[in-house]
Amino acid sequence: MSLDARLVVTRAAFTLDLDLHVAAGEVVALLGPNGAGKTTALRALAGLTGLSEGEIVLDGRPLHTLAAEQRPIGMVFQDYLLFPHLSALDNVAFGPRCQGVPKAEARRAAAALLERVGLADRAAARPRELSGGQAQRVALARALAVRPELLLLDEPLAALDAHTRLEIRSQLRRHLADFDGATVLVTHDPLDAMVLADRLIVIEGGTIVQQGTPAEVARRPRTDYVARLVGLNLYRGVADGALVKVGEWPLHTSENLEGPAFVAFPPAAVALYRSRPDGSPRNLWQARIGGIERHGDNVRVHLDGPVTAFADITPAAVADLDLTPGQRIWASVKATETHAYPA
Repeated sequence: MSLDARLVVTRAAFTLDLDLHVAAGEVVALLGPNGAGKTTALRALAGLTGLSEGEIVLDGRPLHTLAAEQRPIGMVFQDYLLFPHLSALDNVAFGPRCQGVPKAEARRAAAALLERVGLADRAAARPRELSGGQAQRVALARALAVRPELLLLDEPLAALDAHTRLEIRSQLRRHLADFDGATVLVTHDPLDAMVLADRLIVIEGGTIVQQGTPAEVARRPRTDYVARLVGLNLYRGVADGALVKVGEWPLHTSENLEGPAFVAFPPAAVALYRSRPDGSPRNLWQARIGGIERHGDNVRVHLDGPVTAFADITPAAVADLDLTPGQRIWASVKATETHAYPA
């Protein structure tokens, strides 16, 4: 039940042009900034948005010629869209009933699915009586109840609070691992994508800018958006051995390359000094502090200089250095923590 699709959706000011391949049992996450085309791609797969060009082929059968209700698809919407007047059990049984399954059989299958997602004791509850995490699991059970060959999830954890999200994320990963069809997930959250997906496809401006396993994408970002997503400083330059020139800024790296290259290093690798440090580290530059903000348990310092960079330091280091916006400061990063790869 693999998916092979070319999705072209043309609008007045935007065109989505996406080749999408998802193997049976594989979970692929579509990532990208707002307006990149992620939800448009999902709606096109579901038959809710028409294709301008292209095709959707599932297990060798064309789907793009079928109406939305005829496609063997299960979909979990961002807001779940449970029927408020139906119990959890009847919400899950609704899809099979629409497919002509007798009521008793549909309810038995729904009860088994609710037990599978850990909600057997909430079968009689209406959506308003469910927590966010419970509603998400009912929505997943409802999507699976129609025995889909393609599962589509649109920001399935976005409506949950942070604590519930942590719990439901791990549960959802186990449920997806048991699904033998193709799964396409849309999310803005890099952690959701890293935990839930086998492969990431990053979309910007309606086209693919990077794809690979979560580890590959996180280790070697190819756009500023991906670099911000995984928390790296990223630059493009020209490599000559272990030296990469980014504009006029020479960066010593841990790899030897020739030609166009990306250079990346984490903000935590950047050290800051009030005055020029002794020993002159190989990657040393003077910068101006453009801003200071909390970032998790640390403080993120925005640096303007030969290039823009971010440095993550402890609150104690901010106090010791007496850092303020607009201040001139020295920054360095070790060559061993500066990684280059072909552009």
